[in-house]
Amino acid sequence: MKNLWAPWRIAYIQKHQEENGCFLCNSFQDNQDEKHLIIYRGKECFCILNKYPYNSGHLMITPNMHKPDISDLTDREMLEIMKLARDMKELLVTMMKPEGFNLGINIGKSAGAGLVGHFHLHIVPRWNGDTNFMPIISDVKVIPQSLEDLYKEFKKRL
Repeated sequence: MKNLWAPWRIAYIQKHQEENGCFLCNSFQDNQDEKHLIIYRGKECFCILNKYPYNSGHLMITPNMHKPDISDLTDREMLEIMKLARDMKELLVTMMKPEGFNLGINIGKSAGAGLVGHFHLHIVPRWNGDTNFMPIISDVKVIPQSLEDLYKEFKKRL
């Protein structure tokens, strides 16, 4: 077996060992948007970059309030989530020129939710050929743009 050194991952491991509560709620309440990569705050929902993205530009839209299931959302939250999904998708088209998108909601651990307990919608930009040999051969995904640079690009355009 070969090792792929990823020393930046230790911060994730240590943070999650120390973190109490929901990271989305903690990020929203902390009011340090750049630190937590919150790119937009709405009346009912906010948009946050995924710190461990599947692809460049991967973001999440989530209600401001801690709600575990789509059934728990108000009509206003549902409407704002869908409007933000549309608007963020179009902004990603302008910024990154993806050739497609995955929009996804995973509810419950057995459905693949990495974060159980705070509803969120994923938007993942896709390009032809973005599944290359790295994930297949070495179970590694290459993300070509830093989250800090992507955050700054979003903030310039919002």
